[in-house]
Amino acid sequence: MARSVALRKQKKTFSLSNEAVTYLESARKLERKSTSEILEELIQARRMAAEQERISRGIRRYYDSLDAEEQAENRVWGQFSESQFPRE
Repeated sequence: MARSVALRKQKKTFSLSNEAVTYLESARKLERKSTSEILEELIQARRMAAEQERISRGIRRYYDSLDAEEQAENRVWGQFSESQFPRE
């Protein structure tokens, strides 16, 4: 029952530019999906990209915070790891 609540959709009205409407209509025809499906996919892709960027920023922050000794140690471990894979 909890799952069915999460799958409910809400009806909303939006004002979009002519360019956006044209894009949605062409995508709808090309992909043979509803406009709602196209919008859902666009929103999901945007959310995933934002999450991936958030994770990347965290990783960059971590590596930027390493001192020279930690960087050297990571470099050695990276070289070791690369040596464990067969060459193509």
